[in-house]
Amino acid sequence: MSQQETDGIQQNTSKHRPLDVMDRKILGAMAQDATRSYADLGKEVGLSAPAVHERVKRLRQTGAIQRTMAQLNGAAIGKNFLAFIHVESAGWGKTKEVIDLGELPEVEEIHTITGDSALILKVRVENAQAMEGFLWRLYHKTGVRSTHTYVVLSTHVERGVQAEITKDLSVGDHLT
Repeated sequence: MSQQETDGIQQNTSKHRPLDVMDRKILGAMAQDATRSYADLGKEVGLSAPAVHERVKRLRQTGAIQRTMAQLNGAAIGKNFLAFIHVESAGWGKTKEVIDLGELPEVEEIHTITGDSALILKVRVENAQAMEGFLWRLYHKTGVRSTHTYVVLSTHVERGVQAEITKDLSVGDHLT
């Protein structure tokens, strides 16, 4: 087993360390197109293909990259109707029945939130009638008291987590 270092990363180790600039460049490039070869990624970020491979392997082991998947086009597969549903529930909203909604193919995301609602669901269906059917099923879940549905008219930005860092601003920094 080689102990050779590749751009500061020891091969065959899973030592956790903070993300560096090069890791973030690789993550940013993969967020745009995860099907690219290590050689292609390396050309973009300025590393060799083996160095990129080792970094990607470590990023997977540490959980920075959770999975690689295809981003489907809702309209192209017949799911044109997108809505966000705020759910008011009995208690805090994390009943087994409500969390189990994540197993329904219409539900893309479930988030526990602050404010007047306990949860927000991102739901994609074929049309308004399908949404009505989904809401009927939702209302019959134990713990659901009410919902507020916000239908999406158009989407301007839809992307996953970005690798860049947003710098913290102290109170008043934005005023100068």
